[in-house]
Amino acid sequence: MPNKLNELMNELSDLLAPTMAKDHPNLPVVKEEGCYYYGLDGKTYLDFTSGIATANTGHRHPKVVEAIKKGADELMHGPSGVIMYESILKLAKELTTVLPQGLDCFFFANSGTEAIEGAIKLAKHVTRRPYVVSFTGCFHGRSLGALSVTTSKAKYRKFLQPNGLTYQVPYASVEGCPEGTDPGEYAARKLDKDLNSLFKHQVTPEEVACMIVEPVLGEGGYIVPPAEWLKKMREICSEHGILLIFDEVQTGFGRTGEWFAAQTFGVTPDIMAIAKGIASGLPLSATVASKELMKQWPLGSHGTTFGGNPIACAAGLATLEVLKEEKLVENAKAMGSYATNRLLEMKKRYASVGSIRSIGLMIGIEIVDPVTGVPNGEGVINILNKSLEKGVLFYLCGNEGEVIRMIPPLTVNKEQIDEGLSLLEASIAEYEAEIQPLRKLQNV
Repeated sequence: MPNKLNELMNELSDLLAPTMAKDHPNLPVVKEEGCYYYGLDGKTYLDFTSGIATANTGHRHPKVVEAIKKGADELMHGPSGVIMYESILKLAKELTTVLPQGLDCFFFANSGTEAIEGAIKLAKHVTRRPYVVSFTGCFHGRSLGALSVTTSKAKYRKFLQPNGLTYQVPYASVEGCPEGTDPGEYAARKLDKDLNSLFKHQVTPEEVACMIVEPVLGEGGYIVPPAEWLKKMREICSEHGILLIFDEVQTGFGRTGEWFAAQTFGVTPDIMAIAKGIASGLPLSATVASKELMKQWPLGSHGTTFGGNPIACAAGLATLEVLKEEKLVENAKAMGSYATNRLLEMKKRYASVGSIRSIGLMIGIEIVDPVTGVPNGEGVINILNKSLEKGVLFYLCGNEGEVIRMIPPLTVNKEQIDEGLSLLEASIAEYEAEIQPLRKLQNV
């Protein structure tokens, strides 16, 4: 297999679209296990990406693998509705034990983007209102409906003319917060002001079907908002009959140190989109709402051929069991705190390390120009490449690619965090040593 893979890698640019094949770092692998990838080059790589916050139970967890094998012995395909099967019903029932109270009815799909599409369609159908409010910097997917509310990078929308039925207001920020003022109260007041301006000048609240938000900014830079900001959003939505949608595609299933960010911040939305960590890597997602909302969405108004696939649902059930039995949600909180403290100490030693943004095991490490403090995407790629050479895989995010994201499987332990962060620190030290002579030449 390695030789065949090596041959295929040489044909990569012919076989796969560049938009699929040219992501960072394009590491050829032959196997995965736990917190590790095994490379075509014979090296073992510590994985701090978990398939972009998907393999929360670790790669190929034995219990999940067994559930997939057993499921394949019984059913390969639904389609749900045409037939009905145990795994989809059991998964729906089990999910109600970990979701915020009242979110108890499900439309299963395949991807996070599909869950977002379903959430927006449901909100518009129920409210009979045309407009959606989203927040600048959020990522909700790349299909045209999801793209209409995605603003993490302008290039995602280039030439695509996403529909004009959406409005954006700024994501939470405490920059400019006066000294002595509580940052949470400041962010909440700013949100109130931004939305009042929107409602006065562009769209009335009576026309808005929903607000959609990532409770923690993901691809846009791993920004953790104050809880007060989300609580103010909930208050304003309730006041105007606007449905609140949480995009928990990346934050769900223990990533933030609770089952969902909704519980981390103490804010319950009307609709949630969940995916990624739901089935340990198999394609599965869900649009989640109350029975009262879902019952207003009649037969045929939304549908799917592959959503809620029986094998994926079996993997989802096993994933929930593993997360509970191995206390991985609690581990995310403990290991996230441990990693954050190590990174804060690292920040003191390196001028190129900017802000550390963390909640549970969703950690962003901003890289900046050590002299100007300007976010530095080129520095991120340099450091990521050095880290990969040393044996640890991170990923990037942010509008300029200026943030290293650290999202290991929730099974990660202290020894693995120590190993990965030591390799990252060595990479940052090398990077700073390389750029110092250049700055002297430039008299910077």
